Amino acid sequence: MSKKPNIRFRFNFITTLIYIVGIILLLQLFNLQIVHGSEYREQSNTRLTRESTIKADRGSILDKSGNTIVGNTMGFSVDLYKTKIDDKTLNQTILNVVNTLEQNGDSYVDNFIININPFAFNVSDEKVVKFKEKYDIDENASAEECFNIMKEEYEIENTDVTEARKIMGIRYEIDEEGYSSTKPLQISNNIKRETALIFNEKSSEFPGINVVVEPVRNYEQGTTASHIVGYTGRITSEELKTRKDTYDQDDIIGKNGIESAFEEYLKGKDGVKQLDMSVDGTVQEEYVTEEAVKGADVVLTIDLNLQKVTEQALADTINKINSGGYSQRYETNSGAAVVMEVKTGKILAMASYPTYNPQDFVGTISTDKWNEYNNNPDLPLMNKTIQSAYAPGSIFKMVTAIAGLETGATNTTEKIRDTGTFYKYNSSWHCWLKGGHGWLNITGAIEKSCNFFFYTIGSRMDIDTLAKYARYFGLGVKTGVELPSEVSGTVASREAAGKRGWYAGDMMSAVIGQSYNAFTPLQMAKYISMVANNGNVVNPTIVESVINADGTEVPKDEVEKTIKEKLGVTDLATEDLTISQTSIDVVKEGMRSVTSDESGTAYSVFKNFPIEVGGKTGSAETQSGAGNGKTNAWFAGFAPFDDPEIAVVVFVENGGHGWYTGETVRNIMEQYFGMNTTQVQEDMTQAPYVETYR
Repeated sequence: MSKKPNIRFRFNFITTLIYIVGIILLLQLFNLQIVHGSEYREQSNTRLTRESTIKADRGSILDKSGNTIVGNTMGFSVDLYKTKIDDKTLNQTILNVVNTLEQNGDSYVDNFIININPFAFNVSDEKVVKFKEKYDIDENASAEECFNIMKEEYEIENTDVTEARKIMGIRYEIDEEGYSSTKPLQISNNIKRETALIFNEKSSEFPGINVVVEPVRNYEQGTTASHIVGYTGRITSEELKTRKDTYDQDDIIGKNGIESAFEEYLKGKDGVKQLDMSVDGTVQEEYVTEEAVKGADVVLTIDLNLQKVTEQALADTINKINSGGYSQRYETNSGAAVVMEVKTGKILAMASYPTYNPQDFVGTISTDKWNEYNNNPDLPLMNKTIQSAYAPGSIFKMVTAIAGLETGATNTTEKIRDTGTFYKYNSSWHCWLKGGHGWLNITGAIEKSCNFFFYTIGSRMDIDTLAKYARYFGLGVKTGVELPSEVSGTVASREAAGKRGWYAGDMMSAVIGQSYNAFTPLQMAKYISMVANNGNVVNPTIVESVINADGTEVPKDEVEKTIKEKLGVTDLATEDLTISQTSIDVVKEGMRSVTSDESGTAYSVFKNFPIEVGGKTGSAETQSGAGNGKTNAWFAGFAPFDDPEIAVVVFVENGGHGWYTGETVRNIMEQYFGMNTTQVQEDMTQAPYVETYR
């Protein structure tokens, strides 16, 4: 009985509390809607809240020692939001913005298809037709008539044609890309700080305009390693179709090189910023609701200093050949070089000439600069180390030698007498030295690059055997390096001959690195590395690691799998061959003689070099039509001879003679081994030669 009063008290207390809370809520609601309702409605009608993206820093690209090759600087972009202003005000705002940008030398988006002074369409006829259909314009309308129709469409009242054209460019972009009160149109990026200050200080004169602080790609080393790192650019509509979940129309994306291959790692996670704006577009307050996260850093295997020396040495050699600085002048402006660790396959330097500056592509590349690059017959945008294949000439002879030794087509003691002309199959093939070299064993044949010797052992082998050994050394097969657009090249074979068929006589050109043989400089570097490391397979790589923003490393197997899938690289099955140490030693001894013996084809280049080098020169004729009858120059070498660390391959298109390129290799090795560079006088009496096989 005593508990009932307590229960009744609690019930009454809770009921009273509920009534009090309810009354308070009703009073507050009355206060908001009745007492201050008009005040809050007016404030609401004059204030809009929008979300803005905080662009994340793109990950950096570093060399093996952590030196920055590509990083970021802070820049400013101009965004236009849709606001509650009429067309007249919008047009005047656009004109004010464009004039401000122009006065400070900043570019802005303009893809309108009509030029003025004189009036003319600046796109293809097909695009003009689509434009007229979209805006319901007569198909026979001239550019000037279309301009006036669009002027009326956009309610542009300006009588000055130039002013009208400026407004029209942005209005057309709005039509094409769209914008809203929450999703802006980017008018300009990477503007000057002075321009940004004007927009911020006079925001009331630029309704709907918001200046965004964002990272801008900075290629700190200029043209150095440009073909490795690649460049970035604004995402295209085609690229956006498959990336709508993670990219916006104004995003920057990797277009080539590491920037493209590692896009998913380099791209950071954008943050979110809240903007409070009045209905006329004036920003009143902003605050961060989600921080941006920087993309992962990609650490390369290259040595930045060695990369610079490699590029300079290659350029110097090309210029020297062009100017007749060696014994004969050749017109050339194209080449490539690769430096690789022979035991790991790590690429320490990779140069392609001529080069370009990736910074030119930041923001929007100018039409003049794009035409300069794109119309250059020497293809500066092409990475010639992996994107083009060339006949190897004599540096292929080590493959022929090893195949011959391993299959019994020759041996270490056999001597063959080079008479200058080899007769077989009712035809004849000539050695490069008129009259021949006389009696030579296989080591001497490599030293003197004797065609006759290799014709002889080639006649004892079939093409299937030679092709098998070539592929084992990675020739004619994609290396799988972490860069886009790698080509596979071609190994001389029955498959390469196709419907034409393979003839016995074709073997004579195949054994000296001609015929269908065409390999990339990177494949050649892998091949020379395998010779230097006693025949062990290495897989070229240019990426050391990928480091997340929090400092953790992305597992290497995950990176490898991701990049292979993206680049479409598959592990091709090649026959696993066991190369005897004897065969390797004999071939390497021949390569040592090339640089160390007075009769070697590169003796004049390395005769005073303090480290013993194994090397091979190559001068490959290209057939008129496919190669315009040029004579390409190669040098392939490794050092130190007794315990090899690096392989260096240099190629110069139409370089004339292989020993010309040896100077590039020597300069690269001087840098790698930390020598003090000294001027070495070339022996201009060195006898140049060109591989001829008919």
